[in-house]
Amino acid sequence: MKCAGCVAVVEKRLLDCEGVKAATVNLLTERATVVYGDESSPKDLAPQLIEAIAKAGFTAKVIDQSDRHIAPSPISSNSSSRLATLSEIAIPALLVMLAIVGHLGLIGVADLPLIGNMYAHWAVSTVALGWIGRPIWWDGLKSLWYRAPNMNSLVGLGTISAYGASTIALFVPQLQWQCFFEEPVMLLGFVLLGQALLERAKGRASHAIRALMDLQPAKAKLLVKTAAENSLDKATEIPLEVAIADLQVGDRILVLPGEKMPVDGEVLTGISNVDESMLTGESLPVTKQAGASVTGATLNLTGALTVQVTQTGAATTLARIVALVEAAQASKAPIQYLADRVAGYFAYSVMAIAALTFGVWYGLLHADMIFSLKLTIAVLVVACPCALGLATPTAIMVGTGIGAERGILIKGGASLEKIDQLSAVIFDKTGTLTTGQPEVTDIVTDDLIVFGRSMIDHTTLKSLGDRPVPPSALKVLQIAASAEVGANHLLGAATIAKAKELDLPLLPISTSQVVAGGGVEATLANGELILVGNALWLGDQPVQITEEMQRRSQELASMGKTPIFVAVNGQLMGMIAMRDRLKPEAFNVVEQLTHMGLQVWMLTGDRPEIAQAIAQQLGIPTERAIAGVKPDGKAAAVMQLQASGQRVAMVGDGINDAPALATANVGIALSSGTDVAMATADIVLMRHDISDVVPAINLSRATFNKIRQNLFWAFGYNALAIPIAAGLLYPRFGIALNPTIAGLAMALSSVSVVLSSLSLRKQ
Repeated sequence: MKCAGCVAVVEKRLLDCEGVKAATVNLLTERATVVYGDESSPKDLAPQLIEAIAKAGFTAKVIDQSDRHIAPSPISSNSSSRLATLSEIAIPALLVMLAIVGHLGLIGVADLPLIGNMYAHWAVSTVALGWIGRPIWWDGLKSLWYRAPNMNSLVGLGTISAYGASTIALFVPQLQWQCFFEEPVMLLGFVLLGQALLERAKGRASHAIRALMDLQPAKAKLLVKTAAENSLDKATEIPLEVAIADLQVGDRILVLPGEKMPVDGEVLTGISNVDESMLTGESLPVTKQAGASVTGATLNLTGALTVQVTQTGAATTLARIVALVEAAQASKAPIQYLADRVAGYFAYSVMAIAALTFGVWYGLLHADMIFSLKLTIAVLVVACPCALGLATPTAIMVGTGIGAERGILIKGGASLEKIDQLSAVIFDKTGTLTTGQPEVTDIVTDDLIVFGRSMIDHTTLKSLGDRPVPPSALKVLQIAASAEVGANHLLGAATIAKAKELDLPLLPISTSQVVAGGGVEATLANGELILVGNALWLGDQPVQITEEMQRRSQELASMGKTPIFVAVNGQLMGMIAMRDRLKPEAFNVVEQLTHMGLQVWMLTGDRPEIAQAIAQQLGIPTERAIAGVKPDGKAAAVMQLQASGQRVAMVGDGINDAPALATANVGIALSSGTDVAMATADIVLMRHDISDVVPAINLSRATFNKIRQNLFWAFGYNALAIPIAAGLLYPRFGIALNPTIAGLAMALSSVSVVLSSLSLRKQ
């Protein structure tokens, strides 16, 4: 495909196929994504789609995603590739030089015996159009035949017109027309040179995806058991080098220091440091030992590891990341659809303007025939639908590629446009703004003794030295920890951890039940009923909570602590306070987002006092701390904020926050590459670090701004260049654009769009 006009035609032909509901075509990657109805199947639909594309003058084949595997880079560095690149640039450069020499001869600067001869000009022009330039005008004529004119159609009409008029002038001299064989030659040279430069620039734009694809090693050391020589000997394992494609789930492989992990797996034996920067962007290595998971393409640094294969082929993390980045790079921003609609009629409009130009200058203004024809040709070749088609995909490809290199996966053009319109960012508190690992800080018993209240941030109960922990406090902690066994809750885990730290034996439990949004109800082996939960739930049981105890709980909550009440057989025994520590980077993230003009909100299931205390620590206005939100109510909280007119981004861990991530205008998931995060969020932060929220938004905004800049340039260039080429400035200023300069401007406009997108790498 050559330009946005090709994109519009192919999309139209695909949409006309029965069963197709949507179709998106990407000019840069030359891929089409087709959405079809449930009643169709890929095998049945594919031949129909390929035939429809063939009727548009193109060929196509199906990419089977289920069988896809990471392939080597399509651009090699061997000598033949370098030779091909050299010829792509050398041939058009030679055409340009020949045309320049021809111009010099015509104006008397240099009068070379052969090149200055007009028949020599005709011979060079004939070879240039008939051999070197044939693919351009032939493709253009075919596109006209298929009623899908493109950039080559315009260039083809221009060069053939110039060649035809010059040939007539040469062989019918009585017409006294001027020969200008050097114009189509130089025009072809500039067009071919522009295409060569464009392909190189496009190759640089797709560097990131190729770099990802090149990360996976081609071979792996499969451990194969050898037969024992006799019954007393044990079977041994030897490493056998095999292709990655031959590995299966359950195989055991050996990864030596300095080697890359071939696929995803679990460490069976060994201990080593592993560089996961390709996945997360984090430079510090991670220690891996038995039971740890490893990701394909990460680098083993220090020790030998025996790894059991858990994922192969398209199911590996690297393959899913590549697929995600490819899908993002093949996507469009909604703003591009305007350019595509314009491009669908662009070539017809340009041909009409060219015809009108000739009619006005030759028919109405009675200008010279050749002058009128040159202006007509200039209109045909100066127009650049290619720039319109490349404006979005080049920026998306570069932007998403930069993000992938930094551990930030952006889902594509639609996500970029939504991020640009953001007005508010909502953070889930637990596990996002906080570490997600609460610690017991205070115990309040029935005699209102509070422990650790003045030393909450840096002292544990066990480190109080010679100050003994009263038995009443230990009893409250022991009962609560016993009831929380099996509850699988963060606060319960903190209670159990503190009990183990103080060497408290857990009491036997006969039954245990978790009450959503309330707490835990358990029965001890001796028959005592234990309730551990919040004040509202215990009050419904009913358990009497004194005013003094309520006041103490509010004091603790105002410090950002979560109070949990403990009751035995309906009688309150005491209260345990916990605090989930804020992540060190949380304050800076909130501050930076605020400086970017975004409102920062926080969601939490905690009481309002706790939420307000944490919000104050982070610099979030207390009215933007939404408290008491149950796990299933996060999406509703997002919708409530959207109803007030906000464009909302939700930042969560990508698993339990999935409904809220999907509901928000933009979902940003902190994840290690889980399927839920990749399916739900618009942005996946592979480092699981909220510090990446700011660069993710900045990169997305910069990429979308580049899309707008590219489209403005593409529209603006055509809006200015076409009237000038039609001779608008000639009557008053004597400025007329000859076809050669028009061809150069057209070629450079496409290259400039790609180079503009590449400038994103400076972000």
